[in-house]
Amino acid sequence: MSEVARTPAQIEAEIARRRQDLAATLDELAVRVHPVTIARDTKAKAVSALDRTVGQAYVAANRALTRVRSEFVTEDGSPRPERIVPAAVAAVVLVGVVAGLSARRRRR
Repeated sequence: MSEVARTPAQIEAEIARRRQDLAATLDELAVRVHPVTIARDTKAKAVSALDRTVGQAYVAANRALTRVRSEFVTEDGSPRPERIVPAAVAAVVLVGVVAGLSARRRRR
């Protein structure tokens, strides 16, 4: 391949341009490895992961609540006594058992 002969001024200009490119690259690397930048990026990643986890937990809780609600309420919003009464009785029995065990433990 034949190279076009360059003048000393062109060579100096290319060297100056490459120095500027190198300086910009070094500045960028210095910013990336600076402890403040690393801490900020780590914090942003942690906040993002927390937001994602909280969002997923909210969706899961909302689905579970909707599922439970659908067991005790019809689609038109009226209560289902055939399911509410047994659940209420079970809750009262459970509270009674816990209260009885607690009272028994206090007597000892």
